[in-house]
Amino acid sequence: MKDIFITEDQLDAKACTEAVTYPGAGGLVVFIGTVRNLTKGRSVKHLEFEAYEPMALKEMAKIANEATNKWGLHKMVIHHRLGLVPIEEEAVVIACSSAHRKEAFEACEYAIDTLKETVPIWKKEVFEDGEVWVSAHP
Repeated sequence: MKDIFITEDQLDAKACTEAVTYPGAGGLVVFIGTVRNLTKGRSVKHLEFEAYEPMALKEMAKIANEATNKWGLHKMVIHHRLGLVPIEEEAVVIACSSAHRKEAFEACEYAIDTLKETVPIWKKEVFEDGEVWVSAHP
């Protein structure tokens, strides 16, 4: 399994979790970002994601390396979905493990927050009554 991965196929949160599991893990944290059916009162049909893949993969690897070094992680996995993603399916999975829970929680939060700020992945929300591109970088 690749630690950093972008695909149009469904993500496998269980495989991501298994990839970071190890005997010394006292903390294993998984963030699963799923597509919700409502945004600001509007009914969502699905999301669509596009990316500049070479740069996105490079930035995702940078995030994983920074988190691993800063929080002393055993391992971090970041997988992101592209294309059409239906309601309730995973758009992103981030899993990490460390000797202690605090470090794993902080590293996972850092990873998703930084991904949304720096990785060139763009999201289009498709509603019952139209669509809108959402800025990935506030």
